[in-house]
Amino acid sequence: METIHPNESSYRQRVIEVMQLFLRLGITAFGGPAAHIAIMRDEVVKRRKWISEQDFLDLFGAANLIPGPTSTEMAIYLGFRRVGWIGLVLGGVCFILPAMLIVLALAWAYVRFGTTSIASGMLYGILPVVIAIIAQALWNMSKNAVKGWLTAIVGLIVLALYFLNVNILMLLLAAGLVMMLIKNLSNMKQIPAAGFFPPLIGLGIIAGPVPFGLMLLFLTFLKIGAILYGSGYVLLAFLHADLVQNLGWLTERQLFDAIAIGQITPGPLFTTATFIGYLLGGLPGALLATLGIFLPSFFFVGISSLFIKQIRNSPWTGGFLDGVNVASLALMLAVTLQLSTTAIVDPLTIGIALVSLVVLLRFKPNSTWLIAGGALIGFIHTLM
Repeated sequence: METIHPNESSYRQRVIEVMQLFLRLGITAFGGPAAHIAIMRDEVVKRRKWISEQDFLDLFGAANLIPGPTSTEMAIYLGFRRVGWIGLVLGGVCFILPAMLIVLALAWAYVRFGTTSIASGMLYGILPVVIAIIAQALWNMSKNAVKGWLTAIVGLIVLALYFLNVNILMLLLAAGLVMMLIKNLSNMKQIPAAGFFPPLIGLGIIAGPVPFGLMLLFLTFLKIGAILYGSGYVLLAFLHADLVQNLGWLTERQLFDAIAIGQITPGPLFTTATFIGYLLGGLPGALLATLGIFLPSFFFVGISSLFIKQIRNSPWTGGFLDGVNVASLALMLAVTLQLSTTAIVDPLTIGIALVSLVVLLRFKPNSTWLIAGGALIGFIHTLM
């Protein structure tokens, strides 16, 4: 009989705990990144006492300083803190995998039944709810992102330049650099002690529609995963710019349907990539798009976990993040204004959007219930 050393037994138990927790959250964690973070804090700080409150806040600060989906990166960080490098992989994979499989099943159903009157009717009711959900996210995020007149001006400039067709990655980088320099003018003669900036990849723009290819699909989502700051809702701006405007692979309606599917499923909103990948390239496309968009998060967490305190305390990265956050907010607003013309098309959809927004702001329910209500309204509308 194999003899198991007590430390080895304890390690295996911790690995199993990490897998169980994040698999469960991947199945049950509805409500978006803010809800995911709150649930994780309750689980690992209050109930399981894996880490202290301050440690959790440090990890959350680091997750906000690096590109990618914040709640997924928190799962990766927490897995790493619990069981090391194997936990880094398991925490992220177990959080992503259930949501990916659910979205994959819905993508298959969408491709097969999405053009039917029932499915179209349900989406008719869901899309204005999604607009309201994004509007609520914008309102809540603006309280932290717009820290004064300077950030407000930067945001308005980014908003205007977006509608002048300036590349969104350039806007994000420029906003971050401007805020970093302005906030650190007195320290310009000093070399930054620590900083963490996204790689300057994907700066080129592909102009005009191009033929679909699996490798280009993978690289497109890899670029998005490597440079996207802010909430998962900022994903809208990148997907719209790359897949609708530049590559011409998706229509605005298809993009909105993808975002709606990502919203009604548990786990990270970035599994929208799974839906789009399946829509464009079947199962291989779904797997490559999912791998592409999440892979950079594992890399960034692995690197940044080695010097979290330096990242957190650097005034340079703090200033850069202020600029990136307000620019992300402006991009979210711009794309929401564009896509609202697809979702809000008549008095009924106007009413759905307004009622949903009021309910979200006043009562703060789980957004899944509102989406289910929108789907029901759309279904009834189809039968009338």
